[in-house]
Amino acid sequence: MENHCQTIINLARTHGIIRPRDLNILGLPRVTLSRLVRRGELVLVGRGLYAIPDRTVSEHGTLAEVARRHPQGIVCLLSALQFHDLTTHTPFEVWLAIPNKARAPRMAYPPLRIVRFSGDALTEGVQEHLVDCVPVRVTSVAKTVADCFKYRNKIGLDVALEALQASWKVKRFTMDELWHAAAVCRVANVMRPYMESLT
Repeated sequence: MENHCQTIINLARTHGIIRPRDLNILGLPRVTLSRLVRRGELVLVGRGLYAIPDRTVSEHGTLAEVARRHPQGIVCLLSALQFHDLTTHTPFEVWLAIPNKARAPRMAYPPLRIVRFSGDALTEGVQEHLVDCVPVRVTSVAKTVADCFKYRNKIGLDVALEALQASWKVKRFTMDELWHAAAVCRVANVMRPYMESLT
């Protein structure tokens, strides 16, 4: 049993956050998780999410929790802007892109704001970042800016313009990358006057 405990603690150190199903893959008993929590060797950080107590949590720790529970979701829009440090807004929800026909994921905390994408709009411009040892899928800067214009009625044109100007100022993408993202999101005509004002 102590062998199981050490294996699970090592798994938590390596993966940052673990779920009971992670133990199934290794053939380890789930009951060991509650034993480790009682002993203070693991902590429950969210429903069905466990971590070592002294782990370092970054400012994007909630994104790691969401990604561990919903690995197919893609952090987008306001949450992606915050991740890329391109907005003064701090969203209280995690904005998550999922396929059009997928079942909407749920979490008590953090609250999720689900946006449905399809085709290239879902798959293009997605990057994987390691946050607190957890792989998190986030839209690239150019794709995030284009998404902001596509969803300007939800988030506000002022937010989209701020994202465009802030990211261009610090050279976070090329004009070609932005045109490509705008075409994928079908907002090239909407973005054209704003993009032309940058050059």
